[in-house]
Amino acid sequence: MATALYGPDGFFVSGPGPAAHFRTSVHASPVFTSCLARLIAALDLELGQPDRFDVVDVGAGRGELLRSLSLAVGEPASVGSSPVTPVPLAQRVRLVAVEKAPRPEDLPPQIEWVDEIPEGVTGLLVATEWLDNVPLDLAVHTPEGWRYLLVDPATGEESTGDPVSAEDATWLHQWWPSPSRSPASTAALIKKFASEMGPEPDANLLINEAGGRGEIGRSRDEAWAEAINKVDRGLALAVDYGHLRDGRPVGGTLTGYRGGRQVAPVPDGSCDVTAHVAMDSVASAGERVARCAYTLVSQREGLRALGADGGRPPLSLASRDPAGYLRALAAASAVAELTDPAGLGGHWWLLQPVGVALDALMAR
Repeated sequence: MATALYGPDGFFVSGPGPAAHFRTSVHASPVFTSCLARLIAALDLELGQPDRFDVVDVGAGRGELLRSLSLAVGEPASVGSSPVTPVPLAQRVRLVAVEKAPRPEDLPPQIEWVDEIPEGVTGLLVATEWLDNVPLDLAVHTPEGWRYLLVDPATGEESTGDPVSAEDATWLHQWWPSPSRSPASTAALIKKFASEMGPEPDANLLINEAGGRGEIGRSRDEAWAEAINKVDRGLALAVDYGHLRDGRPVGGTLTGYRGGRQVAPVPDGSCDVTAHVAMDSVASAGERVARCAYTLVSQREGLRALGADGGRPPLSLASRDPAGYLRALAAASAVAELTDPAGLGGHWWLLQPVGVALDALMAR
C-alpha cells in the first residue's frame, strides 16, 4: 500500500493529483476555507499573536487549501506596525505544504513545500483526508485468531498470511472487536466522487467479499502522534471519515478511487487505496503526546461552531433584494453540501489542542 500510494510512480506522487479523482471538503466549497480562516484568527489571538504563525497542511495534494488560505489571510502589507498595533497576521503567517509529490510549478512562492512535517509548529496543523491514506495492514479473523491478509499488487488476489505480530494483536484486541463481538455494521462511503458516474459495476468496498476483517490502525496512531509531537503550541485538526470502536465495520472499509469513480482497491499505483480511520484510537494516541484532552465532533458540528449557516434565506428577501436572495441561497447550498450528514458532513473533526484552550477557539 505504501509503494502504491507514495512510491516513485505512486498514486499521490505522479499524475494530476487527488482532485482529479475525488472531491474533499477543500474542493467542494470555499466555505470550508472561510471557516478555517476564522479558526486561524481565533487561534492567533489565543496564542498571543506570535511573531510567526504556522499553518501546516499535511497531505496537501497540490496545495489547494493553502492557496485559498493565502488569499483569506490577505497579502502582506508594505507598511510596518507600531508598538500599539499588532503586526497583521498576513505579515506573520508561514504557510507550509507537506506532500511527497513534487512542488507544483504554479504554486505561489510564499507557500513552502516540504516532504516531512517541520519541527516547532506554532499555530495550526491541519490534515484533511490524510490519515485515511496512511498505509496500514489488513487482518482476517480465523478460528486460530487474527492473521495478516496478503494482496497481490498486480491482480488484487488475496491470501491469508502469518499470524499478526504481538503489537498488532494488542491493537486489534483494544480497538477492533473480533467479528463474534462486533455489530454487523457497514460504514457509509463519504469520500465524494469527482464525477457523477458513481462506482464501477464490479467495485466493492473490498477486493473480495469475505468478512471478518480488521484494518490495523496502529500506523495511523503513530503518524498522528508524530504530527502532534511537532506542535509546540497551537492546534492540530484532522478531518477524515472514520468510525468508533462500537461501530467497527465487520467487513472493513478498504476501497479505491480513480477518475472520479469507485474501483477495486488493487495496490498497483493506478488508484487511490483508502480505508476509514479508527478515530478514537488515533485521538487517544494524540492525546497521550499532547497531554491535553481532545475534542471529536462531526464536520457538521465543527463548521457550524465556526459560523457556517446552511439555513435557507427568508423568501421575503427575494422580493426586497432578488440578487441578494440568490447569493444567500447559493451560500446556503454550499454549506449544505459540507454539512450533509450523509456526505461530507459525516466526516469527523478531531481537534487536539497543545498548550491552548479549545473553548476559546470554537464558539458554540
